Amino acid sequence: MNKDRPLSPEAAGERPGVALAGRFRLHACRISLQPGQIPPPMPPAARRPLLAGLAALLLPGIRPAQSQAPAVPGVGQTMPPAVTVGEWRLGALFPFTGPFALMGDEAYRGLEMAADERNEAGGLAGRQIRLLRGDASDQTQAVSEVRRLTSGEGRVACVFGTTISALALAASQVTEALGTPYFELGAIADALTARGARFVFRSCPRAMEFGRLSVDAVADRLAPAWKADPRALRIAILAEDGPYGQSVAAAQEDRLRARGIPLAVRLSFPSRTTDLGTLLGQLRTARAEVVLHSAYPGDVVPFFRAMREARWQPRMVIGAGGAYSLSDTARSLGQEIEGVMNVDVTPFATDEAAAPGVGSFAEAYKRKYGAEPRSGHSLATYAGAAVFLEALSRAGTAEKERLRAAVLATDLPEGKAVTGWGALFDESGQNTRARPLLAQWQEGRLVTVAPAPAAVGALRGSLGAARAAPP
Repeated sequence: MNKDRPLSPEAAGERPGVALAGRFRLHACRISLQPGQIPPPMPPAARRPLLAGLAALLLPGIRPAQSQAPAVPGVGQTMPPAVTVGEWRLGALFPFTGPFALMGDEAYRGLEMAADERNEAGGLAGRQIRLLRGDASDQTQAVSEVRRLTSGEGRVACVFGTTISALALAASQVTEALGTPYFELGAIADALTARGARFVFRSCPRAMEFGRLSVDAVADRLAPAWKADPRALRIAILAEDGPYGQSVAAAQEDRLRARGIPLAVRLSFPSRTTDLGTLLGQLRTARAEVVLHSAYPGDVVPFFRAMREARWQPRMVIGAGGAYSLSDTARSLGQEIEGVMNVDVTPFATDEAAAPGVGSFAEAYKRKYGAEPRSGHSLATYAGAAVFLEALSRAGTAEKERLRAAVLATDLPEGKAVTGWGALFDESGQNTRARPLLAQWQEGRLVTVAPAPAAVGALRGSLGAARAAPP
């Protein structure tokens, strides 16, 4: 089975926007600790008022749930098996093995940090969170794992996932059929929230926003830097053939058409293809000056290697998240990554004025995992998970209609989340206040270059190591 193709329906059968509280300075309120100071432990009963107070200060559009006694079967309501007196069991469905494992593990860490933070502050409605992991290395495994997580006495209340669009589409078909809420934190294919599902929600931007921003970057930033008419530039789209790549490519083509910019060529490839020579030949024949490249890990490094061997490259490469955001990609490419642009969720090198608490989150990440974050995926999943956990807390139950109502009642202004996003969900379950940013690899760091309030670097109009004459 092609792992990049969504399964048919028949086959499928706190506190947002804050850095981890109590460990470091909170950026949007007047509570601070001296560097290195660790506050004394608080009993759970004392943590809950602090959670409510900080959330009221930091998140004016989201009201923390009122303290309430755990529900008891037969007293007012029937307790779902996934929510016991002692804990909430929540599914964490990510690719922990296989070709997407690096992105999956980084994304899971953001969810884990959000859950840990919530537990330290007293949990959800007085109950602790326990994350139950499911390994979704491909679509078939995503379906089997989500069925395992949502069945039996130990079933989960809801499922968080997955960062990979093909996996999210497959898994969410199953959860929707079961009536189990599904919270997507990182997958961007437009179809996820365009299928009429009632209990599928997404906190991150969609492919349409990625496609729009990548084309606007060419027209509004690169073309002026090159003193060129954008309509005269030779722009190529090169995208993996799964729902992620094709969603971005379709949005890019639509945006080019809307702006009156001709498309030189649109090419697709299967993930981890070995036939890069043919693709490069087509790009070269098209005289591509800008390549808009949507690719997962395993595709970017071979693409640059093939360009090196062919002694050809365009004037600029612009990625669409995926592997272009990973520090491992930068280490593998070395100087070849210099100047490459990327549209994705908020990088860590973003101005704090636009992403409040991003530096403190990075420090907390390093303390927990003993290393620098590998990409902004963990930041994005943390921000999204915090929003959904707050909705769970306000709902006070995993009952699907009450939980949906709590999610749709969320109203967090833009600029309040650690990513710089807000949170306002439409009827389809899509967060309408999530935006990607434009970044560029400079001196080995992925730095935000647009929009201006978020930028920490100026855009450079060339790749770092040209090896051939312009096409």
